[in-house]
Amino acid sequence: MELLIIILGIPGPWQIVLIVFAIILLFGGRKIPEMMKGIGQGLKEFKKATKEDKKAEDEEDNEIEKE
Repeated sequence: MELLIIILGIPGPWQIVLIVFAIILLFGGRKIPEMMKGIGQGLKEFKKATKEDKKAEDEEDNEIEKE
């Protein structure tokens, strides 16, 4: 299992802390909530679009079955 983690390059806890610290230094504490809000809205829109696409696909399948 440890070999798999080394091969995949999954960061450990200290690497994650260092990455978070670097992000705070680069963007500042005030920009991070705005960025997270934007990411959240993007994910929400993506989920909405995939649900709408699936509904449209299901409706097309139902129409084909009726014929």
